[in-house]
Amino acid sequence: MSGPAVGLWLFEPRGFADILADVVPWLETFCEPVETKADGDVDFWVRDGSVLGLPAFDPAGVGVFFLSEDEEIPAEDEDYSAFSRPPVQGLVVGAGCSGPVNHMLLGHLVLALARRLDAPVDFDGLLSSRPAEGDDTRNEAVLTRARALASVLPGRLSEVSYDTWGGGRWLRHVGDAAFLEAWLQHPDFHLVK
Repeated sequence: MSGPAVGLWLFEPRGFADILADVVPWLETFCEPVETKADGDVDFWVRDGSVLGLPAFDPAGVGVFFLSEDEEIPAEDEDYSAFSRPPVQGLVVGAGCSGPVNHMLLGHLVLALARRLDAPVDFDGLLSSRPAEGDDTRNEAVLTRARALASVLPGRLSEVSYDTWGGGRWLRHVGDAAFLEAWLQHPDFHLVK
């Protein structure tokens, strides 16, 4: 089963090899093994959460994580007007499987990377407090809940519109590290599976 993934946006171009030269030694301080794949992506297994400010966890329930370059950023159909300039490059950080411990670790990994790379976080969808069954991209209740959540948490959270497969437009959230830090502490974050 595939787990969650989020993006990081860069506003200054950097070679992916340069990013890895910065990030891999850091990952090696708390992950084992850290493997660079033939395509350049990196797979890693978190063994010590203390570097991320997390208490001990059972590594038995933790899957592989990955870091790769996002070939689709910048996207022609996305409205970046909420930012002073469009992103020039994207990264994807993801978990190989789902579950509460993997979501928690992914969130804290991305928070550390967002700070390290000075990058906003592309949540690849709308964050919503207590999602309802049947939510889809045309449900205005989803948007209302997402905006309510964004209004009570510190930091910056922007809506970025994009084209949908059905020919319409919908939104995704992109937030700064301060917002992500608050979201990770929010009780509804732990409802995300």
